[in-house]
Amino acid sequence: MMFWYDHNLGGWGWFAMSVSMILFWALIITVAVLLFRTVNRPPHEHTHTPAAPTPEQVLAHRLARGEIDEDEYQRRLAALRTGPPGTP
Repeated sequence: MMFWYDHNLGGWGWFAMSVSMILFWALIITVAVLLFRTVNRPPHEHTHTPAAPTPEQVLAHRLARGEIDEDEYQRRLAALRTGPPGTP
């Protein structure tokens, strides 16, 4: 019964006790948030986006779908490989 009101703690004792209590609750909250985020994550989450097709691939797909004929494909493919007009 004699330690109910005065635990003989000085200023540093109270400071250490306060800091440790704050760190304890910060740890508990951090673990709870991380656990919540882990549990609620979709099973197959992809963070990368597929690469856009190159102009040559787009041209090949147009030929495969029948939108352009082979002569048009060859002409446009040559134009793509030489670059825009006016460049060396």
